[in-house]
Amino acid sequence: MVVEIDRNDPEQLAAYFNAETAQVGWEELERFYAQGVVLHVGDSLDLVQVAVKLAQDDTEQFKAWMEAEQVGRLSDEVAARFHDDRPMVWAVVAAPWVLVQENKV
Repeated sequence: MVVEIDRNDPEQLAAYFNAETAQVGWEELERFYAQGVVLHVGDSLDLVQVAVKLAQDDTEQFKAWMEAEQVGRLSDEVAARFHDDRPMVWAVVAAPWVLVQENKV
């Protein structure tokens, strides 16, 4: 059964992305990083809300987050640290992007 998601309904989107969010070992995401489709979400933001804004194509909000360095492509330095440390990260797919956020301790 295919469920249609209304991209204009932030509550429906949030519920969908919340259900799709999971902790994943970095090794499972490295291939997506190699493809250039991993966005790093800073720990001051809510991962699900970032996915909602991405799905809604809220370019103004994304521009603000990127200028504040709260969202952006995962840097080579962080990817190297993830490769060495093999952490579990929170991840959600907001196609074509994979959003990742380090576990908040």
